[in-house]
Amino acid sequence: MSLQSAPSPLEQGARRRGTLLVLSAPSGAGKTTLVKALLARDPTLRFSISYTTRPPRPGETDGKDYCFVDRARFQQMVRAGEFLEHAEVFGNFYGTSSAQVESLRAGGHDVLLEIDWQGARQIRANVPDCRTVFILPPSVAELERRLRSRATDSEEVIHRRLSQALDDIAHWAEFDFVVVNAELTEAVDGLIAILGGDSAYLATTTPATAARARALLGQ
Repeated sequence: MSLQSAPSPLEQGARRRGTLLVLSAPSGAGKTTLVKALLARDPTLRFSISYTTRPPRPGETDGKDYCFVDRARFQQMVRAGEFLEHAEVFGNFYGTSSAQVESLRAGGHDVLLEIDWQGARQIRANVPDCRTVFILPPSVAELERRLRSRATDSEEVIHRRLSQALDDIAHWAEFDFVVVNAELTEAVDGLIAILGGDSAYLATTTPATAARARALLGQ
C-alpha cells in the first residue's frame, strides 16, 4: 500500500473557497482610501474589476481599472446572464462579472467588490454567502468636512452630496456589518476581522453598532 503525502499549504489553499466582501459607503466616508489600505494589508485579496460602456479616461487601462466594452457587447452579456449586478449611471452601464468573481473565489482568493447600496442588493440576491459591509463616517460634521476638503465643488454641490450621503446612510441596516471609518488602521482591522469570521462585534444587529448608526442619522 502506497502512502500519499499530505497536501501542501498551497494545495490546501487552492481548495479553500474565497469570500466575497461587498463594500458600500456614502460619498465622503473615505471608502477609496480604505480600499487601498485593505488591499495593501492583504496582498492575496483580489479587487473585482467592473465592466463599463463609458470610454476610458486618461491613464486608465483596460482590464486593470475597468473592462471597457461597447453597449452592444454589454447588452449581450446582460441577456446571457453574465452579471451578478448591473446598472446604468449617468448614461453609462456598469456591471460585475459573475465568471470573474467565481473564478477568483474558486481559486481560493477573497474578492473585494466596491459598489453602491442598490448594487449590493442585487449581489445579496445572487450570492447569498457574500459578506456585506456598510462604511460609516464618524459623524455628520466630519462627513461634511471631508466633502468640503476637496475644494472643487460649489456650495450647492456640497449640500447635494451631503443630502445624498445621508440618504445612502439610511440603508445601513440592510448590510451584515457596519465599520466606522474614524481611524484608518482600526477600520482596516475591522474589515480583516470580517474576512476572518471574527467580527460579531461589527454585526449590524449588535446594539452598540445600531445605536451609533442611528445617532449619526439623528434617530
